[in-house]
Amino acid sequence: MLTSCGSISKNKEYTVKEEPVVIRNDSVEYEITIIDPGFNNYLVTVARPPGYHSQIFLENKNRFYVSIWNSRVNNPSRFNPNIYENIILYDPHVDYGYDVNYKLFNYFEFAQQKYRMRLQW
Repeated sequence: MLTSCGSISKNKEYTVKEEPVVIRNDSVEYEITIIDPGFNNYLVTVARPPGYHSQIFLENKNRFYVSIWNSRVNNPSRFNPNIYENIILYDPHVDYGYDVNYKLFNYFEFAQQKYRMRLQW
């Protein structure tokens, strides 16, 4: 099961209401909601189009990113808890499908760019 991930923007000047990106796959009963302002625009304007990366590539990157993300969530004294809010439950033995892996991967790429951080050990 995946849980929601995202961060809260401290920028009060942001006025455009953006709908959250909800990623779900009813067959494996999970949902992830990304509420980070700007992510919808990133998917449309910056992210490589669906199909550019293989599902295996996306799964491998997501396993890596989720591991680092969760480590940072569990260490709020060292990493900003406004960015790293929620644990992401990502089981490498579950086939979440292409769309979920695509959007999750792109969220990690978006977050790295937006918050000027690197998800690396």
